[in-house]
Amino acid sequence: MTPVSSFQVPGVRDVRDVPGSLSFVVPAYNEEALIARAVGAIQFSARSAGAPFEVIVVDDASTDRTAAIAEAAGATVVRVNLRQIGAARNAGALAATGDTLVFVDADTFITPAHANGVVAAMARGAVGGGAAAVFDDPVPWWAQKTLGVTVRLFRWAKLAAGSFLFCSKSAFEAVGGFDSALYAAEEIALSRALKRLRRGPFVVLREPVITSGRKARTYTGREIARTWGGLLIRPWSVKRRDRLDMWYGPRRGDRQ
Repeated sequence: MTPVSSFQVPGVRDVRDVPGSLSFVVPAYNEEALIARAVGAIQFSARSAGAPFEVIVVDDASTDRTAAIAEAAGATVVRVNLRQIGAARNAGALAATGDTLVFVDADTFITPAHANGVVAAMARGAVGGGAAAVFDDPVPWWAQKTLGVTVRLFRWAKLAAGSFLFCSKSAFEAVGGFDSALYAAEEIALSRALKRLRRGPFVVLREPVITSGRKARTYTGREIARTWGGLLIRPWSVKRRDRLDMWYGPRRGDRQ
């Protein structure tokens, strides 16, 4: 498939040929309902930034039409069978040809402000960064309140939310990418590792991304509290897929 970048810069068939190029990496598992919207939002936003770009969807053992829909939307699809979001992102990064990696979840939708923010931050010498997130509607009031507290904590600590994170490819490679031993909190580990490199500031963009609130719609507050409480009490659980059903268990139907 011809890279999307060829539509951005005449005569260029590979984004590695152009400085400041962006590789968007989207890990996906059974995301046929949302993947076309996510890819379309990336393409629209990246074109507004004026940088050459590519969109790589990493189809991690999907049993639905995620891969076919992503390809039809113009993305390059990398197929893996890992069932681990950090490892899937690493596979996408390995296939990427841009010098800036932008990791966007398949249920997350960016705007031109995010693409322009990434370009501006990297031009100013940032090692990487992220953005806060807001849920799409409708979600229970407690979910919005909890997310608001989490966003403030992440912004204070200068950590990227898992749904949107960016960095230079060289920095990503220097820290060894996402920790493949982690099934959750891998974005926190990568944020910290990038900051320890001291190659530039770690920037949290002002504009929040929109991410799906389907977990808050399909799990009860008690179930979510029990999951997060378990992670706090047993932090080693982030290395156990079987302890993380909210992320790796059978997906419940969204009530939206």
